[in-house]
Amino acid sequence: MYDEQQAAGAAQAPAHGPLAGFTVGVTAARRADELGALLKRRGAAVLHAPALRIVPLADDSELLATTKQLIDHAPDVVIATTAIGFRGWVEAADGWGLGEALLARLGSVELLARGPKVKGAIRAAGLTEEWSPSSESMAEVLERLLGEGVEGRRVAIQLHGEPLPGFVEALREAGAEVVGVPVYRWMPPEDIAPVDRLLDATIARGVDALTFTSAPAAASLLNRAEERGLLPELLSALQHDVVSACVGPVTALPLQARGVETVQPERFRLGPLVQLLCRELPGRARTLPIAGHRMEIRGHAVLVDGELRPVPPAGMSLLRALARRPGWVVSRADLLRALPGAGRDEHAVETAMARLRSSLGAPKLIQTVVKRGYRLALEPAADAKYSDG
Repeated sequence: MYDEQQAAGAAQAPAHGPLAGFTVGVTAARRADELGALLKRRGAAVLHAPALRIVPLADDSELLATTKQLIDHAPDVVIATTAIGFRGWVEAADGWGLGEALLARLGSVELLARGPKVKGAIRAAGLTEEWSPSSESMAEVLERLLGEGVEGRRVAIQLHGEPLPGFVEALREAGAEVVGVPVYRWMPPEDIAPVDRLLDATIARGVDALTFTSAPAAASLLNRAEERGLLPELLSALQHDVVSACVGPVTALPLQARGVETVQPERFRLGPLVQLLCRELPGRARTLPIAGHRMEIRGHAVLVDGELRPVPPAGMSLLRALARRPGWVVSRADLLRALPGAGRDEHAVETAMARLRSSLGAPKLIQTVVKRGYRLALEPAADAKYSDG
């Protein structure tokens, strides 16, 4: 029966996206709408909490001072790292009446571009880059500079809000003078409430993944958890249950420093980041053959024979408790402990169980074992596989 239904389900295209039933937290301040739209288009529920904010470039006195310094004292090399940062720098300089002077200075030095997007921004400004790495990697940029020799040279690098571990140090050790161009200034968000809600949801396992597109956002979330005394609980969630998806290796550094494993796409872009989650989250979902049906347990929903069935939080707590040892009887007392805030009344288990069965649309998936508790009706052929829990 299971095989027939599985074949029938495979013959029909699913009416939901690959992320249906999962909740994803978005910590980005910039391009958050774009990332959220990509996730929602694939079926995810999105919880957005910008973990930082960006000070407008024209308001940044440090960038103004650095720009004047570079115009007055020419660098030998300028490294442009992001398109939005480079464009913002030029636009800010225009606003200060320094646009023409900055472009003239950039046109007279060795201008390096980290990747194709920033190459486009450079050319749109009427300039031409001297070189760009095929890998879009700052490591390749560093290798080129060190190969050329930087002793006594002045190197300006457009910072993009993230640390560049070892990059600046290596240049200075090789004899270069390094000038950072701070095109973004990260600050804590003006409204901290969404961040707190995201932290609470993560600790409660109400999200299945968190996305990070900058190292400062990751560091800001960790810092806020520490301020609230919740850092151990957050790290436990990220180390065991909630996927930390980072757009690239530099973004992942603050998390990895705390012992959190991260997943990253091969190409450091939003699209590949979402595609990675489309593989990662369904790949971690528990799939069981239950009472002639195929049941896949997701974050806040269950696929029953490919049909998406949203389940209330209490019901998901019960279902996960039953699925830890499928086919085994779980007592009402153990199920009560699995219910958040249920107190001591086992009637709460019966109420939540009735709602869970109704949500699943197939009451026989969960069997009542008189005077003992409940069990998932695991198919006999699967007993051996799951008998050890």
